[in-house]
Amino acid sequence: MDPKPDTPVSQLPGSGALGDLPVRATDYVETLVTLLRDKTVRPMTLVTRALVFGIVVMAASVVTVTLLSITLIRLLTVYVFDGRVWLSDLVVGVLFAIVGIVAWSRRSDPNAGTERAA
Repeated sequence: MDPKPDTPVSQLPGSGALGDLPVRATDYVETLVTLLRDKTVRPMTLVTRALVFGIVVMAASVVTVTLLSITLIRLLTVYVFDGRVWLSDLVVGVLFAIVGIVAWSRRSDPNAGTERAA
């Protein structure tokens, strides 16, 4: 004797597809959610991570350049120019100006590849 009799729905033709419907719907929803996450959340995470690391590197660079310039001015004032701060400031200023001129001369022109409208 069968402990669980067959229900009328399980005796219908195609009843396996009806019983499989919740599993297929769940798989479809999971596929959609995964696709949505791959197309939106991951790129946003990468952009956010790049921005945060860029800000951290920029802040560390500014602090490093500031401390190095202060150190250079102090060393020049004490050991090279015998207390003449203005001369140390002049040397460091000229050094920064030279670095700026070199950086300015190496910049790229954003309109180099396109023709200008006359």
